Amino acid sequence: MHFTSEQRLDDGVLEREFNLGEIPGILWTPTSASASAPAPLILLGHPPLGLRKMYPRLVARARHSAAEGFATATIELPGGGDRPRRPATERARADMRRAIEAGEPVSTEIVDALVLPLVEEAVPEWQAALDAFLSLPEIGGPVGYSGGLISIGIRLAVVEPRISAAVLFAGSLVPRAMFEEARQVTIPLHVLLQWDDEGNDRQAALDLFDALGSKEKSLHANLGGHTGVPQFAGDAATLFFNRHLK
Repeated sequence: MHFTSEQRLDDGVLEREFNLGEIPGILWTPTSASASAPAPLILLGHPPLGLRKMYPRLVARARHSAAEGFATATIELPGGGDRPRRPATERARADMRRAIEAGEPVSTEIVDALVLPLVEEAVPEWQAALDAFLSLPEIGGPVGYSGGLISIGIRLAVVEPRISAAVLFAGSLVPRAMFEEARQVTIPLHVLLQWDDEGNDRQAALDLFDALGSKEKSLHANLGGHTGVPQFAGDAATLFFNRHLK
């Protein structure tokens, strides 16, 4: 991991951009983090829209977490930002847009083509990034995962034993194969659902929550659209991580 820039935000949070091979990312550490008192880590998931576009929302989440003593980190997803485009994904995304604009349901074939290759490629990259983060003296475990895509969160929860708890953002573009993986999840889960999400099939999201195998799982549903998550919902997620990562 090679750090490419460093700045202190006005609340004292240290923000460092890095490259992990060809993968860009950002690491935020609170002022309390040190080699003698390493900070627990939260991996910030996000949709594949590019880190630059997602930055305002990511840095807000990072600063909120830093106030509670958590380090946070994210990486650019395959095909996002300046990373090479993935033609098959671009075709699937175009097919999805056409279906939505025509008022038609997004077929399982489109969902599989859009999501499954991304999960297969992104999850090993997240694991490599986690190796690099935990090699830093100021970063320690336990580790949590927060955000979307929910399919990436589910796969990480199944295959990565260093992740102790996860906050998942409910979404309905989930391949049927992921429902089987969801039954294998055992870590504590806190799932956020926007009840009026314009891009989400509510029943599909509820079915996925039902499939999750964790003995400790809670669903937090709030009125409003996709970007209307209330602040108190974020506060509740922070309390969840305080219970499980400290």
